[in-house]
Amino acid sequence: MSGFSRRTILQGFGALLAGFGLPEAVHAEKVGNPLFATALMEGEQYGMAILDSDGEVLRRVVLPGRGHDVTCDKGGRHIVAFARRPGTFALAIDQQRDREPVVFHSPPNRHFYGHGVFIQNDKLLVATENDFDNGRGVLGLYDVTDGFRRIGEWSSHGIGPHDLALSPDGKSLIIANGGMDTHPDYGREVLNLATMEPSLVFLDPSDGSLREKHALPNEWSRLSTRHMDVAADGTVFVGCQWQGVASECPPLLLSFRAGEGRRDYELGELATRLQGYVGSVSVNRDAERVAITSPHGDLAIMLDTRTGTVTGVEEGVDLCGAAPLAQGFITSTGTGRFGRNNLPGLSFDNHILAL
Repeated sequence: MSGFSRRTILQGFGALLAGFGLPEAVHAEKVGNPLFATALMEGEQYGMAILDSDGEVLRRVVLPGRGHDVTCDKGGRHIVAFARRPGTFALAIDQQRDREPVVFHSPPNRHFYGHGVFIQNDKLLVATENDFDNGRGVLGLYDVTDGFRRIGEWSSHGIGPHDLALSPDGKSLIIANGGMDTHPDYGREVLNLATMEPSLVFLDPSDGSLREKHALPNEWSRLSTRHMDVAADGTVFVGCQWQGVASECPPLLLSFRAGEGRRDYELGELATRLQGYVGSVSVNRDAERVAITSPHGDLAIMLDTRTGTVTGVEEGVDLCGAAPLAQGFITSTGTGRFGRNNLPGLSFDNHILAL
């Protein structure tokens, strides 16, 4: 990512390290070895870490609770980790200043869904949130220039917004409204199975106005749109989670393009192995490949982004994290594997961010 200095990243985690008993190898400077950020757990200790493609932990920071996804700005200054749904904290690291990370929270009547993205030249952070008293999805707006102060919100135009992304040309903010209504008083229980309305929407990132909304067919109302990534040509790949009868499970990988219809991906005998659950989606823009993972099915499936042809399968217990490498993808598991390295005692959360 432009603007990121490898050394700056490794120097930028200067606080909140005490008490996290992981090895640290900040001395490592391997030319050409890409860096990644991910949330992780070590027993009941939660954190975020920077690792290289050898699976070596280079830096880490303690989180107040379990983290989910990590995002960074285009300029390479800020890295932000979000709490897992229905958590209410986010932690931001400023790469340009040697100071404690900033922890900020959603308002009392909102919680995070675990994902966010920087827009408007990195001045605004947008986070998917739940207005749980009113059963509607919102996008919380946080002013990066003012210590991540919350300055307002936009409608997500759906229920249960989970993942979001900015299109490569910067002209569309894309949100996967999973359609599932939850309330923190009931944990992660879905309260509207009979009336779910999942969708994918395109918003104007300058003011949050709705440009397009793609609803799913009525018979797919329990197909929750969850995680996604965007190819270089603007194609949005969406991984889904099925809340219905297993034998009736629709395709779990869909794609959308602004101004066009939906494409469904049939995966043959591999489809049932996903067990109705895609936990992460990653696009390798250079190699024109997309990877989907299923920790329930213990596998990752790689496809050609143009043809939809399956190009590879990787197996691993509780495999979910995926991020692009030069020639393919790096994956992680809930059992402590990152790439080819096994780290006993660790558990990596669902997503990997390529820095």
